[in-house]
Amino acid sequence: MASEGDDNAAGSLLRRRKVLVAVDEGDESMHALSWALDNLIVPGQAVGAEHCSTSDLIVLLHVQTHPQVIVGPAGPGFYITPEIIDSIKKHQDEVSKKVLLRGKMLCNEKHLETETMVAVGDPRDSICEAVEKLGIDYLVIGSHGYGAIKRTFLGSVSDYCAHHAKCPVVIVKNK
Repeated sequence: MASEGDDNAAGSLLRRRKVLVAVDEGDESMHALSWALDNLIVPGQAVGAEHCSTSDLIVLLHVQTHPQVIVGPAGPGFYITPEIIDSIKKHQDEVSKKVLLRGKMLCNEKHLETETMVAVGDPRDSICEAVEKLGIDYLVIGSHGYGAIKRTFLGSVSDYCAHHAKCPVVIVKNK
């Protein structure tokens, strides 16, 4: 006779986890995705007569910055026309497509279910908001490996997410 604890254990083993991987144009984020696929993601398997998949769901998130906050070549006093903003937005959309396609191809090689999404805003806030909104179980993010001075001026997305995301955060360092 199975106890209630056994039922809970079986349910948790079959529970599908949502894993968000933040991706950008850098090799660090693709390294983080590859690491997650090899070390964290549970591949699908047939369960019972229904052959239902228990694989984790991977959510690939690419964050675009607001075109208005991009500093022009002449510095912050540079006036950005609507045409320039449209051109920047079009370029960002193309970059997002390429980045997400690259990530999705890695996931497809392992036959994993993947969703993609694009957010616009500060990457730190956008990633943490997506974690909360989507009910993410794990956040995987690459580390650019900046030194202390660069981190101070640029801010570290991975450090911010480690302190503010409402789920466990795995920061993958590039070797």
